[in-house]
Amino acid sequence: MQQLGGTALKRLNRTWRRRATMQVGLMLQDVESPFNVGAIVRSAAVLGVDHLYLIGRSADPTTPKAQKLAMGTDRYLQVRGCGGVREAVDAAHADGYHVVGLELTDTAKPLHELDLRRDVCVAVGNEARGMSTEMLNACDGVGYIPQLGKVGSFNVASAVSIATYEVRRQEWADPTGEDD
Repeated sequence: MQQLGGTALKRLNRTWRRRATMQVGLMLQDVESPFNVGAIVRSAAVLGVDHLYLIGRSADPTTPKAQKLAMGTDRYLQVRGCGGVREAVDAAHADGYHVVGLELTDTAKPLHELDLRRDVCVAVGNEARGMSTEMLNACDGVGYIPQLGKVGSFNVASAVSIATYEVRRQEWADPTGEDD
């Protein structure tokens, strides 16, 4: 067994890209750490995210601190700064997205139980406070990532990576729900 490199790696990635037919977007509300935004951008580029909507005090992905993690991958995303929640959600809807908030609430469903097999924009909030009530109410649905350990939540960049992968995983699964 050996690691893939060069042409073999490009061929493998091209195979998965061909299977990706849905658009995926991300919406960040007040994600202030440039390191978190940089990590989110890098994961977004890896998983073929199309749009990134930034609301409020979200860090600019082009700053040197964000670029330390993003490593220039923001060039693969359409980044849009939005003046507020309504503008961002309206823009995502206009781009064809179903907006799904990622938050621990009393009515949220486990992310893997939501039907994410459509163009989805995953929305997340501030590192400490999460999403605002306005943002939660503007979402078309809300999900959460089940957690087993003694820690109450994921880092926002980790949560976005898991959620984005779940969107792609559902897309790649066959209609009966069994993986190929």
